[in-house]
Amino acid sequence: MPRGVDVDKPLPISETFVSLQGEGKLTGVPSWFVRLSGCNLRCVWCDTPYASWRPEGTTRSIDELLDEARGSGARHAVVTGGEPMMFDGVVELTDRLAREASMHVTIETAGTIDRAATAHLLSLSPKLANSTPTAEQAVQLGGTPSDAAWATRHESRRLHVTALQSLINRYGERQFKFVVRGSADIAEIDALLDRLDGWKPDEIMLMPEGVILPSQKAKDWLVQTCLQRGWRYCGRLHIELFGNTRGT
Repeated sequence: MPRGVDVDKPLPISETFVSLQGEGKLTGVPSWFVRLSGCNLRCVWCDTPYASWRPEGTTRSIDELLDEARGSGARHAVVTGGEPMMFDGVVELTDRLAREASMHVTIETAGTIDRAATAHLLSLSPKLANSTPTAEQAVQLGGTPSDAAWATRHESRRLHVTALQSLINRYGERQFKFVVRGSADIAEIDALLDRLDGWKPDEIMLMPEGVILPSQKAKDWLVQTCLQRGWRYCGRLHIELFGNTRGT
């Protein structure tokens, strides 16, 4: 497991903001978002490179974050990243958001790290092969020649079936958001689900790749796939409302 942050230490925070949840079961719900800065993966299509490829932000105490969450006026909190499960402090943060701020907590994670944080909704986003950068792309996205190593590192880390199964077993309310590009991705999803127990078809969500609104052709194909399998189509309300902008 990646080295984390002790529970009595500040957390690295990229940004906090209030917006409408843009994806998944709670689409449209006003929420307070806290984005932790740092990730154990490097997706080629990452829409928050400032929390992964080039992590930025400041360290903030859990007390400070809790005060902000309480003052936000939102009843839902979304703990995201980067990869929030990297950090030991996410356990205390999520527990206190639920217990002291009486907030519904969603954790957004790739599912590669098994950690017993508090979540009323666990939003799993296992990474498919379409997420893996080439060495050239890794250098371009990371900014230094040493980032080329992320091509191999990401591919070796992007799926952790044992951690995924443990998370499925631990959290009763779940959703799986898969970023898809083509039919090969569906075959890969099927192969992964065959290795997992306890999931339900209506927890599986297909989301078109990209940070702009998908074409009608792309949407039609995903809709038909969802209808055939009893899965869900996952749009991006925040992209529709605000475009690909930070703080939304």
